[in-house]
Amino acid sequence: MLINFFYTLKSHELPVSTREFLDFLSALQSGMAFADTEAFYALARTCLVKDEKNFDRFDLAFGHFMQGVTASDGTLDTLIPANWLRADTLSAEQIARLQAQGFTDPEALLEAFKQRLAEQEKRHQGGNKWIGTGGTSPFGHSGYHPDGIRIGGESANRSASKVWEKRQFRDLDPSRELGARNINVALRRLRLFAREGAADQLDLDDTIHCTARNAGYLDLKMVPERHNAVKVLLFLDVGGSMDDHIRTCEELFSAATAEFKHLEYFYFHNFIYDHVWKNNQRRNQERFATQDIINTYGTDYKIIFVGDAAMAPWEVSHTGGSIEYYNAEPGALWMQRITKKFNRLIWLNPEQEQHWNYTQSTQMIHQLIEGRMYPLTVNGLEAGMNELRY
Repeated sequence: MLINFFYTLKSHELPVSTREFLDFLSALQSGMAFADTEAFYALARTCLVKDEKNFDRFDLAFGHFMQGVTASDGTLDTLIPANWLRADTLSAEQIARLQAQGFTDPEALLEAFKQRLAEQEKRHQGGNKWIGTGGTSPFGHSGYHPDGIRIGGESANRSASKVWEKRQFRDLDPSRELGARNINVALRRLRLFAREGAADQLDLDDTIHCTARNAGYLDLKMVPERHNAVKVLLFLDVGGSMDDHIRTCEELFSAATAEFKHLEYFYFHNFIYDHVWKNNQRRNQERFATQDIINTYGTDYKIIFVGDAAMAPWEVSHTGGSIEYYNAEPGALWMQRITKKFNRLIWLNPEQEQHWNYTQSTQMIHQLIEGRMYPLTVNGLEAGMNELRY
């Protein structure tokens, strides 16, 4: 059974080594998880999963394995480790309950289960003898008997759902779609802390040095507080085909405002031209000249464009290419001016990366920014933050 568990983990692409699995088996043999599925789950995850990003994948694999166990028609000898049913590991209270039901030891309970399984011909609900659901029989699913053999489900005495079915760690899986939590985690890779501003702790070395130079008169020196010194310009494509990605972009924007103290943001539609805006409802009245942005912000700002890069190719390459107004200069020229001023620039694309080659405008933009386009996924965000950082 446990060899199948190992293969199940491997089939879900979990990086489990043979050495780790042998350590897990040794822990089982020492009794660290006895007759308790959740303890078995916790021990397995502790021994076999080295990175929290794989926790959710482990939960899926564990659930798949447990379904195979409960659905198996094999003998219980192959499904239940012998030491799980040793009499010397049961409490006196549990043994008393088994004896009250006519079972003198766990082996007798197991034999009675096999006998009733062979005799029973149909599904049984309730009652105190046959294998079924509910009732007080020591065998079955969702019953009230405090001991015995449970086949799938939870006892009615326990209302909590299985730990692995809660999927508490799905936000940590880099292969899944973005959510607010994993966006924050990915953006933190860009944070660069500096010390300036209000003092918050004593700088002992500097205090001693300055006091000595001050003829012994105490001269306290404080260490300024740490703050995030990264400066970011965020440009977000809005409208049209980007409507399909509104939720993801909202979560990205929310995470960015929380993570970066120095953040400025602007909106554009499809591609960058001679102006952008900050309020979509007043986009025609309150505009910000792109050239003013280039002149205002220093080269220490990092530039992030967010858009699907899907448009007609002339919207990138031609004068008048904008679908909203007549642009006197092509968008490609404005992008060249931006990339010339700012060394750290990336484009985050919410479309799946395998589709980029089918859109000519995406390939054109990819070339304009020298290949610094990344998918708007956890892995893509992490790669983009590394690009901006180094």
